[in-house]
Amino acid sequence: MFQRLLQSLLPELLRVEMEGDDCSFPQDSSDDHSQRGSVASSATLSRAQDVLVYLCGDSAVHLSVEGLGSVTVQELGRSVREALHIPESAQDAFAFWLCSPLLDLQLKVKHQPYKLCRQWQDLLYRFTEASEEDISQDEPCLQYRRNVFYHKSKEFQIDDEGVLKLLYEEARSNILTGRYPCDPEHWMGLGALSLAIDEGTGLESQQLTSIIREKKLSSFLPAHVTMGSGGLLSTLRGKSSRQAGLEQNLLGEYRKISASAGNPPEPTQLLHQYLNTCHTLPYYGCAFFLGEIDKPGQGILQRGKRKAVNVGICLDGVYVMDVKEKHVLLGLRFSELSWDHSYPEEEGDSHILWLEFDGEEDGTPVNKLLKIYSKQAELMSGFIEFCVELKSASEGGAAAETDGEVSLSQQPAGQEGSNKNGRGGRRGMLHRQSSVVCSRVHSLNTISYVDNGKEIKRLKPKRAASFFTRQPSAATYSAVQVTESLEQG
Repeated sequence: MFQRLLQSLLPELLRVEMEGDDCSFPQDSSDDHSQRGSVASSATLSRAQDVLVYLCGDSAVHLSVEGLGSVTVQELGRSVREALHIPESAQDAFAFWLCSPLLDLQLKVKHQPYKLCRQWQDLLYRFTEASEEDISQDEPCLQYRRNVFYHKSKEFQIDDEGVLKLLYEEARSNILTGRYPCDPEHWMGLGALSLAIDEGTGLESQQLTSIIREKKLSSFLPAHVTMGSGGLLSTLRGKSSRQAGLEQNLLGEYRKISASAGNPPEPTQLLHQYLNTCHTLPYYGCAFFLGEIDKPGQGILQRGKRKAVNVGICLDGVYVMDVKEKHVLLGLRFSELSWDHSYPEEEGDSHILWLEFDGEEDGTPVNKLLKIYSKQAELMSGFIEFCVELKSASEGGAAAETDGEVSLSQQPAGQEGSNKNGRGGRRGMLHRQSSVVCSRVHSLNTISYVDNGKEIKRLKPKRAASFFTRQPSAATYSAVQVTESLEQG
């Protein structure tokens, strides 16, 4: 019972993480009157209870915890680090998360998980679109995984094999599920590295083929790759030949790794190689939120339709990704955007995260506005604000060097100086690319505005929207200011 109990523990909002200890959390009106099924008496909680803390992959840490009702994340963290032999130098790399198919949240060290568990359903009602039945059946698990506020540049300094393995398992899960979109040369290389890490190098082709078929390609390559696309008949007809082709390509990449690695390779060599490849993805280490955006209009029948997106936010920027197509729609560093969120004004309206960035309309520089519909808009806005504050506080050190790097999704080769062009120090335009990592601004349904020096003119149909002052103080991005002419259209 109590193993299941701690799986139902709950953090305060990510917004509390961002804004400090003075923020209140929605109170559970039933605290004094009802006992939800997993709540035990104080006498029971004072005794030692078995607790499972899950890791990415198939493993878990089994703890015996006394005083479960008042134990903090900080105390649990000490026990888990001791059990996993995590060195002090890497203790900030991980945090406790509450994860379920409906919502993922990161805990603060001061939280008392058991005392927060009863608010899980309240948060699901507030921050998800899930049905009442789904909410009643949802049961999160307590996970020990990567800290979203741990910058990926620090991972280069980690040499402990156990720590690297934990980071590898989480990155691998995100690659296989398509949460980290990547191009064929990346996911094939990463699949071969997984094969080498799990099974060792130097295996014969027959052995490898047997292992791949026993574990299935989906253990090494993203699910959307192994399943293919198209209708059922085309999938069935092409499955055999596609699987054979993927197997051969995977074997070829594996042989390259075996030839270049030592025999046997150093224990951490392949783990570092896998993580270093993932570090080239600008959204590595992001926290992810669910949302929807408007589809571009394609006639009367297509109006009003939306597409599901994942919104990844990390210390470097914001990334909007197509859930179905597994590619990036928009990637922006914090210096390239302004943002805000709005609450529903009427019943049936949506919570909205607004992202404003530079663009172009028929050769004219414009400000583009993207609407992301999500009940998690407030969480996303607060999370962006906190990441901006952290990044600003760390400028001048290693983070400043990272901030100067060129992101694959923002600046193609040969455009190094483009951020100096245009009015007011505007950054270079986002260019259309074939890579899944690069932005696809052309496929977004945005609202466009232009500032001609005298007034702001709307280039798209009139919408009730405003421009935002919430942006980094040192931004090179030029935000449009609200004027009378804008509001009157």
